[in-house]
Amino acid sequence: MPQKTLRIPAEEKGFAEGAIIATDTAKAISFEDLIERLAQTAVVYVGERHTRQDHHDIQLRILTALAARHDRLKVGMEMFDHTYQHVLDQWSAGELDEQHFLERTHWYANWRFDYDLYRGILDYVQQENLPLVGLNLPFHLPPKISTGGLASLRPAERDTIAAEIDTDDTDHRAYLEEIFKQHRLKGRDNFEYFYMAQCAWEDTMAQQVADNIGENDTMVVIIGNGHIVKKYGVPNRAAKRSQRSFLTVYLAPAGGEADRSDADFIWVTAPSQHVGMAKKGRKMKQ
Repeated sequence: MPQKTLRIPAEEKGFAEGAIIATDTAKAISFEDLIERLAQTAVVYVGERHTRQDHHDIQLRILTALAARHDRLKVGMEMFDHTYQHVLDQWSAGELDEQHFLERTHWYANWRFDYDLYRGILDYVQQENLPLVGLNLPFHLPPKISTGGLASLRPAERDTIAAEIDTDDTDHRAYLEEIFKQHRLKGRDNFEYFYMAQCAWEDTMAQQVADNIGENDTMVVIIGNGHIVKKYGVPNRAAKRSQRSFLTVYLAPAGGEADRSDADFIWVTAPSQHVGMAKKGRKMKQ
């Protein structure tokens, strides 16, 4: 059976598992070259498919390499609601064991994916006392916005979301409209509400990145591919707020297709049937 590769339109040959593609040249580079380039920017976004253990292993590999180069490195994670920041601070300081951390962040009520997938990253954060930043809005709010719009939220709920929400990006809107057509859910058939929820999500995480990236800081952001693809979501919105440079690393399974515009770097991973385990009861998001 021929080896599966990642296809990039207009390129003559596909890229095999393990290739790291610099999209400015469409050429494969070494891990060392990747880190050399990532080390020159303020914010590094590393994507994932949430259930893929190999994706989290790559994130940890990038994180440890950049931590060795930066004294003031922070880790931003989509997996935590920013209102839990006090608990994340306790974790980074080594004041909580794993069981209490899971309980106090309500991991299996909020994020729900198997903690084993993220254990390596979070253990490293605690081991190195790296500041851990929660990026997400409260997890119950996107469904509320999707069904009733921002105006349906209580004032205290609205206060946990970014004050400025940009719904005017036509390319982003078109991209999400295609996703909306493919994944309609009963009671969530208003695209404007759906798009408002997505933008509230992106802008809130962008605001958290901007608020927590000091002048001399660097940050590695652990986040789903969908929030960084083509930089529509968090990267562009955070850069607009902070005026800090960034680069994106998109993790794409062999056997599929990616576009050079998807990210600054595309890392080809194993075909998509090689996945980790997720807890039941949560719709998968990428």
